Amino acid sequence: MSARDYDTFRRFLEEACGIVLGENKQYLVASRLNRLLRELEIESVGELVQALNRQPRSGLRERIIDAMTTNETFWFRDNHPYALLKDLILPDLAKQRPAQIRIWSAACSSGQEPYSISMVVQEYLQSRPGSLANNFQIIGTDISPSMLESAKTGKYDALALSRGLSPERKQRFFQAQGDLWQVKDEIRNRVRFAELNLMNNYASLGKFNIVFCRNVLIYFSSQLKRDILRRIAQTMVPGGYLFLGSTETIASYSDAFDTVRHEGGIVYRLKANTGTPSVPGFPSATR
Repeated sequence: MSARDYDTFRRFLEEACGIVLGENKQYLVASRLNRLLRELEIESVGELVQALNRQPRSGLRERIIDAMTTNETFWFRDNHPYALLKDLILPDLAKQRPAQIRIWSAACSSGQEPYSISMVVQEYLQSRPGSLANNFQIIGTDISPSMLESAKTGKYDALALSRGLSPERKQRFFQAQGDLWQVKDEIRNRVRFAELNLMNNYASLGKFNIVFCRNVLIYFSSQLKRDILRRIAQTMVPGGYLFLGSTETIASYSDAFDTVRHEGGIVYRLKANTGTPSVPGFPSATR
């Protein structure tokens, strides 16, 4: 891969989906695109970009993005967001008694995050019957059509289930179907999936009480991080909760949220126009 071809591809990827490739990542690009190049019988990344320019509406753009997108995911990743959801956030929402609770899982990959959220909701509803109406809507979005198709099936092999899922939850929330395991309807029925590029408009998604946008911002430029966080805030109801990845921070990118720390975990709360009320069970929020 020539330096010129690499620079051309870097510009294409950033413009198409916001992913910023650093210097000397030619090996990463080659490894991610190798299968697609063989399938299309194209010799180089330079030829691939030329083919894209000749036929921009051929679907090749989506296939390149699909190949380059990191789809690393597993069940109940980092644990603390799910503990905060079950022990603090859902009880707080129960006091508010909203007619519906909407949760957005951005960059959901093959569905483990939104289904994990749904399992936590199910556990909460069963442990505190009547505290909340069973009217949840969980929206999982991703830029990858192939990942979304996999997520919609709700079927996983034994290796996928071994990554973060306890044997108790496996037995409780899945049923065997041959060599695969199917997420049970009580978990699947509150989850919907849609294709979304985080660089595009979010208005059609509606408003959310809770947003999970975890391990995504690390791939974007500082300017794009600010823009994404601004638009995420616009999708949230005042006082709504935002989860980022364990290595991600909102500092210097947005002043629309208060940072709330609890037992080693962090969640961000959208400020209300007239001031954000304290959260039951939380210490005072810090900026």
